[in-house]
Amino acid sequence: MSKPNSRFLLAWSVAALLASAQAAPAVTFQPFVSGLKQVTALTHAGDGSGRLYAAQQDGRVRLIENGKVRDSLFLDLQKLTRAGGERGLIGLAFDPEYKTNRRLYVHYSDLNGDTLLARYTATPDFSRAEAGSAKTLFTAKQPYSNHNGGQIAFGPDGFLYMGLGDGGSGGDPQNNAQNLGSPLGKLLRFDVSGDVAKPAAGNPFAGRAGANPNIWAYGLRNPWRFSFDRDGGGLVIADVGQNSFEEVDFQPASSKGGENYGWRVREGQVCYEKGCADKGFVGPVLVYGRTEGQSITGGYVYRGRAIPTLKGQYVFADFATGTVWAAPTGGKSWDKAALGKVSNPSTFGEDEAGEVYVAEYGSGRILKLAGK
Repeated sequence: MSKPNSRFLLAWSVAALLASAQAAPAVTFQPFVSGLKQVTALTHAGDGSGRLYAAQQDGRVRLIENGKVRDSLFLDLQKLTRAGGERGLIGLAFDPEYKTNRRLYVHYSDLNGDTLLARYTATPDFSRAEAGSAKTLFTAKQPYSNHNGGQIAFGPDGFLYMGLGDGGSGGDPQNNAQNLGSPLGKLLRFDVSGDVAKPAAGNPFAGRAGANPNIWAYGLRNPWRFSFDRDGGGLVIADVGQNSFEEVDFQPASSKGGENYGWRVREGQVCYEKGCADKGFVGPVLVYGRTEGQSITGGYVYRGRAIPTLKGQYVFADFATGTVWAAPTGGKSWDKAALGKVSNPSTFGEDEAGEVYVAEYGSGRILKLAGK
C-alpha cells in the first residue's frame, strides 16, 4: 500500500474516532434535591401532580414537591424491613389508576430478609400512605443476603413487573435463574387488581407443570433496574454481572415473554459454564467489562424535551465507577458514549414529562440531567 493511501486511511480513522467521541450528547448533572439517605428507587405517580417519590433503603419513602423534600414521611417501613447490604426497601411503583384508586406498591426485604411485595393506599389528600392499608401480595424466600433484584414497574399492558435476582451468594449455586420452578433470577409479571398478586394473563409458563406461573422471562442474575420505553413500550433490563461483564437486555413491545437471557450458563456474551452454545439464549444488546465498571445501574430511554440530542437514547450508569452513559437504541447491538460521572449512582428516575434524574447513593443527592 502506498504511503498516501496509508495517510488517507489513518486520517479517516482518526476522523471517525473523533466523530464517535463527539457523538455523546452534551449533558450536565444539575443538583435537584439533597438531604436524602441511600435512595434505591425514584419515580412519579402519574397523577399530574408533578411530585416525585424517593424510596430509601432504610424503609422510608420521601415526597419531593416543587424541588423540595417534604419533612413528613410519605411512608415509613423502618420497623418492617431488614435494611443493609443489598436488602431493604428496593422497589416502588404507583398504580396506573393512582389518581382514583390511590394504590401504590413496595418491594422490600422483610425482617427475615425475604422478598415481600405489598400494596398500600394513600390518604384522600395524597399526603401519605395509610399504614393500616398494607396488603401483602407476594412473598419469596431468599437463600442468601444478596441479589434481591429490586425494580417494580407497571408495563404498558397494565400489569406489574418485578425483577428478582438469583438468590445470591456467587455463581448462582442453586441454579435458580434456569429453574422455572423458582421465582428467583426472573422477571415476574402480576395482575394486582385483586387482594393477591395473580399470574398475569398471557404469562408464558402459566400452564406448564412445575413452572412458576408468575414468570415472564428468566436467566437473570440480578436485574436491579429495568424500565419501559414510554415511546413504543420496549423493555430494557440492566442485569448486574458476576466476574466479567455487565449487560443490557432488550425485549421488544411485541414480545410474548419466555425469553431466557442465559445466566448462569452464560455471562454477557461468553460461557460461564462449559457448553453454553446453541442453547437458545437471547443475547444482550450491550455489554461492558471490568475495565469500565463493576455494577450496572439501569436507567431510561430518554423521551424528554430538555435535551433534544439525547432523545431515544438509553441512559444508564455504573455504580462503582460513577460513569453515566447513553446508548442509541435500535438493532441487536447498542454502542454507548460517556455523558459524565456522578458518585455511586444507585437508581434513575423519570418525571411525568420524561425528564431523567439520577440518585447518588452516598451523598443523598438527586441530580437532574440537563443540556449544556
